[in-house]
Amino acid sequence: MLKLDNFAFKTLKTRPVVSDNVSTSILLQAGFIRQTMAWVYNYTTLWLKVLRNIENIVREEMDNYGANEVLLSALSPKSYWEKTQRWDKVDVLFKVPAHEWKEYALNPTHEEVVTPLMNEFLESYKDTGKCVYQIQNKFRNEKRAKSWILRGREFLMKDAYSFHIDGEEFDKYYAGMQKVYMNIFKRLGLEEVTYMAVADWGDFTEKFSHEFQVVVPIWEDKIYICEDCRTAHNEEVIDLEKGFSCSNCSWEKHRVEKASEVGNIFPLETKFSNAFGLKMADENNKPQDVLMGCYGIGISRLMWVIAEYFATEKWIAWPASIAPASHYIIVMWEQNIEAAEKLAEKLESEWKTVILDDRMWRKVWFGQKAWDCELFGIQNRIAITPKTLEQGGYELTIRGQESQIVSL
Repeated sequence: MLKLDNFAFKTLKTRPVVSDNVSTSILLQAGFIRQTMAWVYNYTTLWLKVLRNIENIVREEMDNYGANEVLLSALSPKSYWEKTQRWDKVDVLFKVPAHEWKEYALNPTHEEVVTPLMNEFLESYKDTGKCVYQIQNKFRNEKRAKSWILRGREFLMKDAYSFHIDGEEFDKYYAGMQKVYMNIFKRLGLEEVTYMAVADWGDFTEKFSHEFQVVVPIWEDKIYICEDCRTAHNEEVIDLEKGFSCSNCSWEKHRVEKASEVGNIFPLETKFSNAFGLKMADENNKPQDVLMGCYGIGISRLMWVIAEYFATEKWIAWPASIAPASHYIIVMWEQNIEAAEKLAEKLESEWKTVILDDRMWRKVWFGQKAWDCELFGIQNRIAITPKTLEQGGYELTIRGQESQIVSL
């Protein structure tokens, strides 16, 4: 349990107005975040709990799909980027000078690191279909931010990479990853507003890539959604002069929504495997080109989007799967601390998560504690007082419902 008597962070009495979205102001008032510099943020304890809960959902779904978690180096040598001819082409690349005239990259993505790594382990057709992923901070020298938060210079990302020597097998794996992603967004409470959108293929492939776009007030993209099959298309792939025609079903009726991209998947084909000489032997022991796929989720960006989507005028109504805690216990008197701790331990034995507000009345009055519970977005508030104990229990208030006395 998290006890607030020794908690290092405080809420603000008034809400700062600092951006064009509600959630950032709430998070600042709740003490969840503070800004280090432009587009770089510190996460305090409760925001970190939300982040870890999102991470765990992503990790569970990736593990269930058979991917292997790794942790790759944040720095990479200039020579890796020269092999892929991207040292001077990636405009957001942080270049780090070092001793002896050497330079390194502070990685914005990890194709240049994971490919030579897997070259040491992948040998033959028996290894096809292997996938590795990591959850790690990325660094990009973005020129601007959007809505304070959507584009940062440091952010947490889940990036995964798969390796194949058969095109049909790759297509099957790619389609499976689409389902993995949609299941992640379902568990995060975003199923109804998340669309898999056809997007630009970039420099890697002649095929389309796919983005996962959430319809939310803070946005960067416009998506065209087919009203027949629900397939979405980023505006960048729509020929506005010819008009809309769904790439999946050819239906023309559509609606346009403003959305934020929280994930993407795309074929890398052989760009990186060929650059690093990665081959796998087929059944006849002949070396074959290796097809790669890349699968990203911007976890910190996703967290901001969730906060904005679930923000109300007063608080953020977190989905139960990622809330910083499920229960908030208020105790006002020292003689009731033991009862509160026993209740917290009982709840935790039932796989609940608890914040125990054990700040005594001389420091913080009940009204402030109740307000902090709301500001933190905790759904279940419990009050233990001499009066409730006389009645044999505690007062439980579930957000949006009347209070009730529950037996201990």
